[in-house]
Amino acid sequence: MSDFSHSLSVSASALRAQAARLRHVSENISNADTPGYRRKTVPFEAVNKDGKETVQTGRITLDRRALSRIYDPSHPMADDTGHYRGSNVDLMIEIADAREAQRSYEANLKMFDQTRQMSSSLMDLLRK
Repeated sequence: MSDFSHSLSVSASALRAQAARLRHVSENISNADTPGYRRKTVPFEAVNKDGKETVQTGRITLDRRALSRIYDPSHPMADDTGHYRGSNVDLMIEIADAREAQRSYEANLKMFDQTRQMSSSLMDLLRK
């Protein structure tokens, strides 16, 4: 039974990590038009806890790419040349990251469910 619980804990940790990734991707998308906003990235780290390898999110980092310069002299944050700093969020990258995180989440959910079903079937066999 320990293999089943190990499989469930690995799947559960991956589900939590992908959920955190989706939260940050949605935060990036919602702030794409916020002046001065820097894209947040979430790395994953392998963790060995009690002999079990699981995954968790690492420290959130800000994307160091240059902020876009937007020309709009009427904007309240515009400088003398009429430019202000936008965000460095690329919506195409965020959409791709969101799809990847969603598919990874679904795959881990399916693995979790299959492990649970196998465990339940084993318990049914042992009862007979």
